[in-house]
Amino acid sequence: MSHSPIRKDKTCLNCRHVVEQKFCPNCGQENTDSRKTFHHLFIHFFEDLTHYENAFWKTIKNLLFKPSVLTKEYLSGKRLSYLAPVRLYIFISFITFLMIAFFPSKVDNINIADKKIHSKFEEKTSNALEKFDSQSHFNMRSMKTIDSIQKYGKENEKFSEFEYWAYEKILHVTKHNTKKEIIEKFIESFVHNIPKILFIIMPFFAFFLWLFHNKKKWYYFDHGIFTLHYFSFLLLLFLILFMIGKIIGFFGENSAVSFISDIANFVGMIWMFYYFYPAHHRFYGESRFVSFVKSVFLFFINSFFILLLLTFYVFYIFINLH
Repeated sequence: MSHSPIRKDKTCLNCRHVVEQKFCPNCGQENTDSRKTFHHLFIHFFEDLTHYENAFWKTIKNLLFKPSVLTKEYLSGKRLSYLAPVRLYIFISFITFLMIAFFPSKVDNINIADKKIHSKFEEKTSNALEKFDSQSHFNMRSMKTIDSIQKYGKENEKFSEFEYWAYEKILHVTKHNTKKEIIEKFIESFVHNIPKILFIIMPFFAFFLWLFHNKKKWYYFDHGIFTLHYFSFLLLLFLILFMIGKIIGFFGENSAVSFISDIANFVGMIWMFYYFYPAHHRFYGESRFVSFVKSVFLFFINSFFILLLLTFYVFYIFINLH
């Protein structure tokens, strides 16, 4: 709070409203002299920075370790002590994008934290591609042959417009990329776009919450704030695990501290899956049994929906490979 003297003029410099006390009742601006010394400027900067840091760390602590507290505080009107939900998500997304850009994931340079996930993904993808390669020797034909069939072949042999387009894309991708390049490009694209994927999923996640709860007691807006905080938690935890893995990766795969990454991943994944239940129970105020049942239903419904979106996303990545 500024210690500058109050202006004698009772007209707000910002909105021209009459100011009887120190702060304008209309816009909230402090009615003090706008021309200040360097001392006042320094003190004001320090106070704003301290307030922001306190609000930031208080928000992060509650987000990680106190499920639903931020949502309840925000909806109850206590908003100045914490970062706003949208600003919080955007900030975490920005930091995530930034860190991923600084530490790109490559197939040849996989850090310890991502090694198990990447190795499993790579194994499954390689098997699928090998199966595709083995079948392609018998089933894949050149575009020249396909064009000939499209023009002169029987109706039951011709491809639809979508099938023709998809076939052409698959042929182009497999011709100009090795299996390793396809895997590398997919991993890099997927990791870089995790914040975008979560952002697309959020309104649907809030909609499913709206379906499962009292429409008179809870507005879609309430579910939206809950969703913003929950997805901010997921993204922040992903960022923390990502950074732990990258830092531990600098010491080498067989270093003495490599076990820290495995422990962090295990604890992080457990907390990530469990977090929704206490958050749901505390925010909506339902019994533990009802919250558990709804949490399980919502988990499977959203998992199916997310899987569907990811399927389309995988297809999108594949057809856009060069």
